[in-house]
Amino acid sequence: MKKKLTPFVCLLLVLSMLLTACSQGKQTGATGENPDATEAASKDVKLTFFNTSAEVNAVFENLFKKYHELHPEVTIELIPTPIGGAQLEKFQSLLASGNPATIANLDPGTILQYKDKFLDLDAEKSKYEELTKPGAVEGALLDGKFLGIPWTAQGYGLLYNKRVVEEAIGGTFDPQTIKTRNDLESLFQKIEAAGKAPVMLHGADWSLGAHYLGLTYSLQSNSVDENRKFVEGLKDGTASLADNAPFNGLMDTFDLLKKYNARSKDPLVADYNKDSADFAKGDAAFYFMGDWTWAVIGTLEGRDDEFGIIPVPISNNPEDFGNTQIAYSEPKLLAIDNSGSTEAQQTAAKAFIEWLVTSEEGQNAIVSQMGLSLPYKDVKVKGTNIIADAVTQYVDQSKVLNIGVINYLPQDYWAKTGSSMQKYLVDVIDRKGLIDEVQAYWASQAGK
Repeated sequence: MKKKLTPFVCLLLVLSMLLTACSQGKQTGATGENPDATEAASKDVKLTFFNTSAEVNAVFENLFKKYHELHPEVTIELIPTPIGGAQLEKFQSLLASGNPATIANLDPGTILQYKDKFLDLDAEKSKYEELTKPGAVEGALLDGKFLGIPWTAQGYGLLYNKRVVEEAIGGTFDPQTIKTRNDLESLFQKIEAAGKAPVMLHGADWSLGAHYLGLTYSLQSNSVDENRKFVEGLKDGTASLADNAPFNGLMDTFDLLKKYNARSKDPLVADYNKDSADFAKGDAAFYFMGDWTWAVIGTLEGRDDEFGIIPVPISNNPEDFGNTQIAYSEPKLLAIDNSGSTEAQQTAAKAFIEWLVTSEEGQNAIVSQMGLSLPYKDVKVKGTNIIADAVTQYVDQSKVLNIGVINYLPQDYWAKTGSSMQKYLVDVIDRKGLIDEVQAYWASQAGK
């Protein structure tokens, strides 16, 4: 005969069952019987991105949001820098605080200066050699090391507004007809006679010091190593600008640009947006600038539709090195921190960068939204940057001037020598005065 349970015993049994269930519930949470949530939490990683391409901060922020949608475990925070601001100082302060950015979009020279702080990407090198156009990875090497992944390429020279040039000459303009300084001057004379300013010369120190005078160091040879030796010669006094043919040829052409400059009445105003807009709308036929100016030109209402680029001729011998080549470089590289980032952050950073340069979303942002060129073989997106397309034609014909020597120059070279170029532009100093100031700068760098 079964014994009947009393109400008290029943209550004990119920309490016992509840306690057991609670115990099992706690055990389930502790041992991870909900593996998805636990695994996601363990893989969550936050990256920071230091950006010196300040004009495209918003584009990068949108990319980070998109990547987070695709990879919820990865969050990327932008560390912006202002256009023309103290970018290097901000980067240095992050290092000094022990809180460096995981990924840094920097000039190659800055990466070289702080090479011990960045991850050696040699294990990634062969992959990117397959993905990029010939020479892209080689051009990104710094002292032989692969420390930064190329993500954009830029070219510069004398941009031209096709409508203005063709109206002045009364026919179709063939850029290949300009092979010498005399060719260029003859064209300028025709443009001036037609009532247009032949050329726009931007008076900022970065344009004059880095882009124009900076050509001096790349015109010595098609070898970056040989060009580095020339710079060392300027430092120790064994090389002189006074008797250097590429430098003097370059400055003779600069005198020509000064003579026909649309901004000759006030050459140091250096309003980048206005200069770019006025060129795009036909107030000047040529503009010493690079394909990056499409970020301004491309969005303008009432601008002209067709633009191109020619090299800066430095002599009257069409065979001279530099007369048929445009300046070309990978001005920014993506480097990964190795001074304070975890292995998980470094792995996530590598994955993001590869996605950025190979995915349709990343390529669309770089090519269409930023208006830049990708030095990659399989670019799925057609860009709208007409000037970048013109640069690509020179690249495909191997008619480019490798300006990689600038990666090894001091961080202040363009500001210091650019100031001297500004004095020369407004005739405060003559050619000898310019040479004296520029050589004095290089002498001050001896032994550094």
